[in-house]
Amino acid sequence: MSPERVRVATAAPYDVLVGRDLLGDVPALLADVVPGVRRVALVHPQPLAAHAERLAASLTGPEVLLLAIPDGETAKTVATAEWCWERLGAAGFTRSDAVLTLGGGATTDLGGFVAACWLRGVAVVHVPTTLLGMVDAAVGGKTGVNTGAGKNLVGAFHEPAAVVCDLDLLTTLPRAELVAGMAEVLKCGFVADPGVLDLAEADPGAALDPAGDVIAELVLRAVRVKAHVVAGDLRETGGTGGHPGREALNYGHTLAHAVERTSDYAVRHGEAVALGSVWVAEVARRSGVLADDVADRHAAVFSALGLPTTYDAAAFDDLLAVMRVDKKARGASLRLVVLDALGSPRILTDPDPAVMADAYAALGGPR
Repeated sequence: MSPERVRVATAAPYDVLVGRDLLGDVPALLADVVPGVRRVALVHPQPLAAHAERLAASLTGPEVLLLAIPDGETAKTVATAEWCWERLGAAGFTRSDAVLTLGGGATTDLGGFVAACWLRGVAVVHVPTTLLGMVDAAVGGKTGVNTGAGKNLVGAFHEPAAVVCDLDLLTTLPRAELVAGMAEVLKCGFVADPGVLDLAEADPGAALDPAGDVIAELVLRAVRVKAHVVAGDLRETGGTGGHPGREALNYGHTLAHAVERTSDYAVRHGEAVALGSVWVAEVARRSGVLADDVADRHAAVFSALGLPTTYDAAAFDDLLAVMRVDKKARGASLRLVVLDALGSPRILTDPDPAVMADAYAALGGPR
């Protein structure tokens, strides 16, 4: 496929490139979006060390500092960020230098946070290597780390200078990671673009073929959804006409983050998002907000793509305690992103605790 360019039209606009065989374009792109860059910190998880070294070798202009971090959510700590900052300081990084990330969503979150805080902000370019990273973490400028209190509660908005989604990288992903990433794609279908759901339901096998045309179309659609929403509400201050704005992209995430934390991140983010989406659809149904057919469609499509739709590994009270410190909470009020129709998200404030517990029981969870 020819590369597609999606413009994220915020106050500091940037492009997301989606296509195949794009890694060779990174050096020229970096030189274009960060003119005169002298040093580049290449943040990558340890398992991608060989890929990072090849990418570093292609950057023939600037001096490259390789920063190997732990894989997955274990990297997203203040301690890891501090280690990176100390390395930047020792190497003499200035405001004219840049951070380049190569990895999945945890890497872009951590690398973006490092860039946001160093000298109060240096340029960052993301090269996501996972489906989750391409359609969610790398786009939108949210960065952060996890703490004992919860996931992503410490962070900053720091938009990238560019994002490069090389779909060929998806062919190297373990099947489970590809399936998990599809949850964020389907989320975009529920909150904004039902055509995503139609494509996935028509041929789930094709949707999960990393070398095929269907997954390319799904990634492009999901990136367009996120670009549109972010451009209208970068800092999650709210939409217009009852639309929750950027908070809509957190559909399913309130329970998802609680599942991740209580499982000590043993449940993948995408798997947790699938569970959270099925649960919140059940809450909306039982609250008289969402029609049965749309609520039922959640479990059907997530299941068709191989994602979990039942969960019983935590007591609901334990999950609820974590949800009450969710980023969308306001004071003592718990706020959930729900649908009142396909593609029509809204905020449901302080849902009935009994309804939420019953919805969790419907997933197979203990009361």
